Amino acid sequence: MSKALHRAADHIDETLFTFARYDEEAAERTGYSDYSYWRSTWRVFLKNRMAVALLILLGTLLAFTFIQPYLPNQKPPTMIHFHPDTGLPLRNVPPGDEFIFGTNAIGQDLWSRLWSGTRTSLFIGFVVGVAEALIGITIGSLWGYVRWLERPFTELYNVLDNIPNTVIMVLMTYVLKPSVSTLIIAMCITGWLPMARLIRNLVMIIRDREYNLASRALGTPTHRIITKNILPYLISVIMMRIALSIPIAIGSEVFLTYIGLGLPLDTPSLGNLVNEGRRLMMAPSMRYQLIFPAVMVSIITVSFYVLGNAFADASDPRNHV
Repeated sequence: MSKALHRAADHIDETLFTFARYDEEAAERTGYSDYSYWRSTWRVFLKNRMAVALLILLGTLLAFTFIQPYLPNQKPPTMIHFHPDTGLPLRNVPPGDEFIFGTNAIGQDLWSRLWSGTRTSLFIGFVVGVAEALIGITIGSLWGYVRWLERPFTELYNVLDNIPNTVIMVLMTYVLKPSVSTLIIAMCITGWLPMARLIRNLVMIIRDREYNLASRALGTPTHRIITKNILPYLISVIMMRIALSIPIAIGSEVFLTYIGLGLPLDTPSLGNLVNEGRRLMMAPSMRYQLIFPAVMVSIITVSFYVLGNAFADASDPRNHV
């Protein structure tokens, strides 16, 4: 048999074969992938036409909110306008050419007050949302990963969670002077609890997976395991919670102002505008004072809710192709 094989090998045409040499660059190219997490997330997000439309609407609204004071012929939001002949305040003037959204009960321009109030409420919402996210993610990650912190954080959570958030916000507005910073502090005292509890539960699910156990065995620091191995898996949940915390904060500001514990009247906000408008809602000719701020609140809250859910779905790697 061996002689036959040697005889067959002697008759093989060597020109039919090419010697394969190792090419390091070619090997790198075969193992290369152009996958990008954020590019894939954005691509999936763009497939949601409703979310894209609301993103454009919300972006246009935010841009106009900040450029509105610099447009020509804009009136100060706190200025009271008087009739040139009688000298009386132009109270409850319906929408028209001079006052686009009319005036309120003391003669202030509702157009300027609406955009100024939107800026104030959005500022509160963004600051509270970012603060709650930072505190909630930090405490939730440590609470779920570091075992000896389980008991103290659980006790702290139980104590704060059993105190109604409304009671804390009301007490803070009584103790401190009503202002934007007071509202932010009052909302942040317990606002981080839902985020921390959610992150803690998710971290506990994945903390003992094989790659995390291997990282601990290799001596990887705890903070690196949390930031590199665990939190990237929770991006979709984190982004959704941040997006939802902004309209929740705006709604809390509206509620506190509605019950008379919000910002002072000289600080325009959506809560102040809604509170002023609801007192006149029974008069059909003055309902515009409630309709305009209510529509603005609805646009902001619905947009952030839809965008948060859409981005959470898009940031899930299982939805990437």
